[in-house]
Amino acid sequence: MRALDQSALHPSTWRRRWHARPGRQARLARPVVSVGNLALGGRGKSPLVARIARLLLEAGERPAILSRGYGRRAAPEGVVVVSDGRHLLADLDTSGDEPLMLARDLPGAAVLVCPERRRAGELAERRFGATVHVLDDGFQHLALYRDLDVVAIAPEDLAGRPLPLGRLREPPSALASADAVVLDGPPDGDLPAPAAEGQRVFRMRRVTGEAAPLDPNVPWPPPGRDAVVAAGIVRPERLAAAARELGWTVRETIAFADHHQYSRRDVERIAHAARRAGACVVLTTAKDAVRLRPLRPLPVPVGVIPLLVEVEPPEEFAAWLIDGVRSAR
Repeated sequence: MRALDQSALHPSTWRRRWHARPGRQARLARPVVSVGNLALGGRGKSPLVARIARLLLEAGERPAILSRGYGRRAAPEGVVVVSDGRHLLADLDTSGDEPLMLARDLPGAAVLVCPERRRAGELAERRFGATVHVLDDGFQHLALYRDLDVVAIAPEDLAGRPLPLGRLREPPSALASADAVVLDGPPDGDLPAPAAEGQRVFRMRRVTGEAAPLDPNVPWPPPGRDAVVAAGIVRPERLAAAARELGWTVRETIAFADHHQYSRRDVERIAHAARRAGACVVLTTAKDAVRLRPLRPLPVPVGVIPLLVEVEPPEEFAAWLIDGVRSAR
C-alpha cells in the first residue's frame, strides 16, 4: 500500500475531516493563532509561541496564551489563570512548567490553562480584554477554530512515521492543513515545498541568550569557567552546545525526562556532579528553572540560558502574522 493511502486511513485524517464540517468547531470572538507540531517534542514550539506573542505585543495587541497545562500536578476545575498580563497568579503545580515559563517571560500577555481551550479564551476576552489568542500546542486541538495554523517541523518529520511506529502525532500529509510551516533545520538546508496552495514556509533560527543566575542574590562568575549542564528537555545536547557557544566549558551533561519534576534528591545529584567535575555553576533552561525555583535555596549556583528562536525572514513573518490576524477580524 502506498504511503499516501496509509495517511488517508490514519485516524487523525478522519478526525480532521470530521471537524472540518460546518458547525463542528467552537469559535472565539477574537482571532486565534495556533502553534503546534507534528512530532512529540523538540521542535522549538514553546520558543515559537513566545516569539509570536512578542510580535503581537509589539503590534499593540493584547494576546492571551491558551494552554492545556501538560504535566501539571494538580488540575482544578475550570480555567487556571497563570498570568493576567501583569501578575503571576498560579504556581507550578496548577499551571505546568511551560505556561509558567511563558508567563514569567512575557509581561503583557495573559496566560490561561484549561483542557477546554474555548473556555480559557472566553475568559481571557471577557476579563482581560484579549484581542488575539495564541493556542499553545494547538495543531491537533481541532475542537477550536483557528484563523492561522503555524506548525514547527524538522526535516526528518517529512519522511517520518506516525505513532506507534514513529514519533509523529499525525502523518506528514496533515501539513496540508497548516497556513505556515516553520522549519527547524540546518541554516543552509533546502526549505520544503508548500504542502497546500497559499501556504507559507519559513525557517527557524535558534538564538541563545546570555546566562543569568536563577537567584540574583548568588554571586555569578563570567563565562569561560567550568560548568555542568542539567536539563529535562527533549534535546539536552542543544543546551550543552549553547553553553559552549557562550564560552562555558561543559564538563558533564545530566539529562532528565522532558517536564521532569525535580526533587531534592535530584538537586543533590546535580550538585554532587558539579563538585566532582570542579564546576563552579550549573546551567539549565528557563523551563527547568521554573521547576527548580520551589527547591531554593540550591546548594550550587544555577544559571539559566534562554533558548529563543527567530523566524526568518523576520520582516516577512511578522508582516504575514499581523496581516493575518487583522484580516481575521
